[in-house]
Amino acid sequence: MTVEPQFPSAGGRDSVRGMYESFYLRTFSPREPLGLWIRYTVHKAPGRPPRGSIWCVAFDARRGRPFMHKLTSDEVAVPPGGGWIEIGGQGSFGPGAADGSCGEASWSLRFDAREPELRHLVPGLLYRTPLPRTKLTSPAPVASFEGTFEREGGDAIELDGWPGMVGHNWGAEHAERWIWLHGAAFEQRASAWIDVGLGRLLIGSRLTPWTASGCLGLDGRRHRLGGLLRAGLTVSEGVGGCTLTLPGRAGLTVEACVSVPDESAAGWRYAGVGRDQDHEHDVVNCSVAGLELNVRRPGAPAIALSSAHGGAYELGMRERDHGVPIAPFPDGSR
Repeated sequence: MTVEPQFPSAGGRDSVRGMYESFYLRTFSPREPLGLWIRYTVHKAPGRPPRGSIWCVAFDARRGRPFMHKLTSDEVAVPPGGGWIEIGGQGSFGPGAADGSCGEASWSLRFDAREPELRHLVPGLLYRTPLPRTKLTSPAPVASFEGTFEREGGDAIELDGWPGMVGHNWGAEHAERWIWLHGAAFEQRASAWIDVGLGRLLIGSRLTPWTASGCLGLDGRRHRLGGLLRAGLTVSEGVGGCTLTLPGRAGLTVEACVSVPDESAAGWRYAGVGRDQDHEHDVVNCSVAGLELNVRRPGAPAIALSSAHGGAYELGMRERDHGVPIAPFPDGSR
């Protein structure tokens, strides 16, 4: 798993425009609608020193609103020994391990990547060009997690082979609107998975159509989804879920339907980055979403895949009237 943190060497264009970088994980119980989403982020605003934040969410659809907390520190570093990021002495993240504490929560997690890194953008040249301004990879698009997560009152959650993933993104600006979708542990084919990012950009005063990029893992093969010039993408989205038609190569199509259990979504406010630093996004995330996929291939029977709570769904947007409570923690770039 070769992953290079970008923030230590950010300079040139990024030193003027600013940048952000995040390493994150999501994992969920294979038996109950219980899941975790933990994010380690650094902001480098123009003319300001870097600041780091740890974001922590524990989802339990049986209890309603998730547990959420966040801490922010001026101490941001790359830990020795090949780690990715360390924030405020409160948390570190690197190949195979994530440890930390945040408010009344603490965790010690170990993960084993079950798939090699997924680089969403094709061709790879796009990771070296100004556009898109957000770069997305998954160091482990499928992983198995072990360890302990403790929350307030000494309530401990033991992870014993929980499925999940590890993600990494960075850039000089967020998309104007975005969706991230991940799914694993499908009832019909336990090894299948999906990891897709979608975005709309604001260029001048015009909002571009949706663009998707990612993969479907099926029967040991990766099927590329989306792409800059691929036709057939359709999107209907909201805080309660989405329906997508994701075109792939060789005529493959994936129809996805995501449903967010009532009151189980976490709401965060993301500060702007670079040229967009004065404009915030509201972000709704649910890592215990229901997910159904219908995979269509020319000349082959359709394949239906479903997972009762194995989906992760994130929607980034400008509006404030979506109805999901926003966590009362300011973003780390302020």
